[in-house]
Amino acid sequence: MQGFELEKVWDPVTRVWHWVLVLAVSIGWSFGKFMSFDTIQWHFYIGYLILGLMLFRFLWGFIGPATVSYRAIVPTPAALIAYLKNIGRRQPSGARGHNPLGSISVIAMLISITAQGVTGLFIESDDFFEYGPLAGYVSEATVSRLTWWHHFNADVIMVLVGLHVAAILFYLLWKGENLIKPMISGWKWVKRDRAES
Repeated sequence: MQGFELEKVWDPVTRVWHWVLVLAVSIGWSFGKFMSFDTIQWHFYIGYLILGLMLFRFLWGFIGPATVSYRAIVPTPAALIAYLKNIGRRQPSGARGHNPLGSISVIAMLISITAQGVTGLFIESDDFFEYGPLAGYVSEATVSRLTWWHHFNADVIMVLVGLHVAAILFYLLWKGENLIKPMISGWKWVKRDRAES
């Protein structure tokens, strides 16, 4: 690609973390949405796994490579506005890592998925006589409120996932930029001026 350079942007740890999270969120959501006596414990186990993954990601933002650092993932308002002005152009963004809009999406997902895991520690499921491991440490009103938020946030996560998938398709079909392949191989086409900066 003229004006672009193929660069290794996603390290193996980040790529494995990403796909394990995709799988865990998908299974956890399914077990929650179609809950039964056979799946409720697995819903909790998946929740613990997701909390572990999120804790790792927050630490990885400090010690991981540049493309996953907090500095790279939090866009400046100027960078976001400049990016939005050109979003309709039929050309790849060439961003090294996430583009500014993608970074906002990642931040929203990290917050929402973490909130889902934390509220899950306090929920009650009257239908299946199960409680989160920390439900006994707070009032019934708090348990009820956090249970409501847990159910509501499950839908928020699905909206964010839907937007994420829609963005991937938009970049693939409109901008000619495959965002899935780099998350498998680690290699991405980056604008040459960005690759050199």
